[in-house]
Amino acid sequence: MPPATGEPKEYPLGSLAAFMAALRGEGGCPWDRQQTHDTLKPYLVEETYEVLEAIESGNMHSLCEELGDLLLQIVFHARIAEEKGYFDLADVVRGITAKMLRRHPHVFGPERADSAADVRRRWEEIKEDEKGGEGGLLDGIPRTLPALVRAERVQERAAQVGFDWPDYRGALAKLEEELTEVRTALEAGDRERVTRELGDLLFATVNVARLVNVEAEGALRQAISKFVRRFTFIEDELKARGKRPGEVSLEEMDAFWEEAKKREKAWKISAMKQEK
Repeated sequence: MPPATGEPKEYPLGSLAAFMAALRGEGGCPWDRQQTHDTLKPYLVEETYEVLEAIESGNMHSLCEELGDLLLQIVFHARIAEEKGYFDLADVVRGITAKMLRRHPHVFGPERADSAADVRRRWEEIKEDEKGGEGGLLDGIPRTLPALVRAERVQERAAQVGFDWPDYRGALAKLEEELTEVRTALEAGDRERVTRELGDLLFATVNVARLVNVEAEGALRQAISKFVRRFTFIEDELKARGKRPGEVSLEEMDAFWEEAKKREKAWKISAMKQEK
């Protein structure tokens, strides 16, 4: 919708805040007026993951839309807090702006950073100073993070003080050790031990990924998407033959799985040739 005469081309953040105030005000939307910080938590998580999905799809139109949905959640929470007299959207913006200024002294101050690693190290030092040096190194990592992400953050913090493998080789050897321990636990039939050892195996896997600069969460999402894509191919091929997955043998489904892999490989080769 084009802006009215005299209005700026952009829709400022203040307009969205005013829109939310109207939704929450007298005569506003009954559903919006009922929401609290707690009831909105699922929507905040959902919108965040939809942004991630848009990024991974490479669809910029979708990304723009999903970022707007996520922004709405931020404005929503700020409005609820404002109504209770805690803070408003302007406080949120001022707070994050001030934080970015403090944590980038190599840009807005006299310090110098020669690498991204220097920036990351200094960021954590400033963050620790802001907390007054209270608490342990691993404090402040949210327990509500997805497990793979939390594992990566914990490992990163430990690495900052030198508690880390020199390179991926040591981490890979540890991964192989953990896999052996999983096998031993399975052979012993100890379910509780199997659970512990599988957890150690997953943690070790994240460590290997981190040391080769691969985001474990993103890698797993890609693997899941690949599985879904190939299984959907199986379903489609069976449906074309008047069958369903539960009505055929594993061997028949596996044959279609291998066909899906071949088609993906052929598509990748074709795409690479077109790029050249």
